[in-house]
Amino acid sequence: MRHKILIIDDEKSIRLLLANFLSKNYDVESKSDGVDALEWLEDNLPDLIICDIQMPNMDGYLFLEKVRQRGFTKHTPVIMLSGVESSKERIKCYRLGAQDFLAKPFNPEELAEVINKNLFPVHYALKW
Repeated sequence: MRHKILIIDDEKSIRLLLANFLSKNYDVESKSDGVDALEWLEDNLPDLIICDIQMPNMDGYLFLEKVRQRGFTKHTPVIMLSGVESSKERIKCYRLGAQDFLAKPFNPEELAEVINKNLFPVHYALKW
């Protein structure tokens, strides 16, 4: 069974890029903002979420807070994406419950490794 990844980004090009890259190994769903994503999460449970920070309607910070408050998504790994690379932003994401943070533009190989680390933490560590 393939893992399901939810992508949330207001930039269509990023959603398409991520979906194209990830759909080779995962089932992918994409949404353009946090409001649509939370609505989708009412009936679906992804194995991992990749979320942009700066979005209309509901930014990534508020989305992350809401995901962590919900019982069934409380422990779902979340990777935050941002066009702004700053320690302050990264720390805020970690404090809100993000597992990882990547700055845009991101390296697809690094994203693949971060996804593996979050989906297969024990298995991944045993490969060393």
